[in-house]
Amino acid sequence: MNTLMITDVNALHTAADILKNGGLVAVPTETVYGLAANALNEQAVSNIFKAKGRPSDNPLIIHIADLEMLNPLVKSIPDKARLLMEHFWPGPLTLIFESSDLVPASVRGGLSTVAIRFPSHPVIQFLIKMTGLPLAAPSANTSGKPSPTNAQRVFEDLNGKIDAIIDGGHSSVGLESTVVDMTGSVATILRPGGITEKMLRDVLGEVVMDPALLSVDAKATPKAPGMKYTHYSPNADVVIYKGNSQKVVDAINKRLLEDAQNGIRSSVLCDDETKTLFKTTHTISLGSRNHPNDLAAHLFESLRCFDDLGMQKVYALAFSEDGIGSAIMNRLEKSAGHHIIEI
Repeated sequence: MNTLMITDVNALHTAADILKNGGLVAVPTETVYGLAANALNEQAVSNIFKAKGRPSDNPLIIHIADLEMLNPLVKSIPDKARLLMEHFWPGPLTLIFESSDLVPASVRGGLSTVAIRFPSHPVIQFLIKMTGLPLAAPSANTSGKPSPTNAQRVFEDLNGKIDAIIDGGHSSVGLESTVVDMTGSVATILRPGGITEKMLRDVLGEVVMDPALLSVDAKATPKAPGMKYTHYSPNADVVIYKGNSQKVVDAINKRLLEDAQNGIRSSVLCDDETKTLFKTTHTISLGSRNHPNDLAAHLFESLRCFDDLGMQKVYALAFSEDGIGSAIMNRLEKSAGHHIIEI
């Protein structure tokens, strides 16, 4: 298969035709690039899993471009869900509803629920409106690798496996959407993201975090994308260091020295405030800790850069878990397989 790279907005009709004919198109969104297909076409959905090497029990998110598209996909819309939709749609928020029979079981990961998002990025909105289709669109990468935030990273993973890639520049949020389960009496966060817990509480009052966010149980059934499997992982082994700042720096520098003596290529993931403290020429900073949205936007691309550098080990600083920091640490801990050293 020859993968078409689309860089001209005037060629979006070509992408729309591919989607209407059951093909796969990588599309930019405000969160990360998604691998889109007709959510109601079971063969197209099956091809998403095949192209990504994605486990079949990992549910997909359906993307819509107006609220009229929601009703046929769900059994009902709880009042609390309507409140969140009013405040955060379109945007980086996915809501879990009881699914209608219209949604294929393969999209739902075999569950009775369905995940729906109304993205704000104009390109994916345009494609949904042009095709008239709800689009299933997980991240456009090889399953388990850091999600792509630019078209080049999609090309590296999926060239020859999908029909087209739309180059829409760098994703602004840089982390996948917040996922909130609305099927119970209390809204439950299944995956943290750009819409933070505080933002949700300001609208709804009571909001809880799903206990599975703290679990590494490989036998658990995932209720939302990204809950079960090790994700966002570069080829290098990632280890997170938490604790007293100076002691963490000393411990990492000790490991860097040992690695150098043993011929192991290692590096550090940190912030602007600490990047000069480490004894390596390959330190990568996510940005200033005073700008947490920048840290989030740069996380996945930075993890990919360690592969570009041929690193074998990455020592990562823990970041504040306030606000979007919760989402940053959620992704970072998964990239490390929950390998955390506390000092």
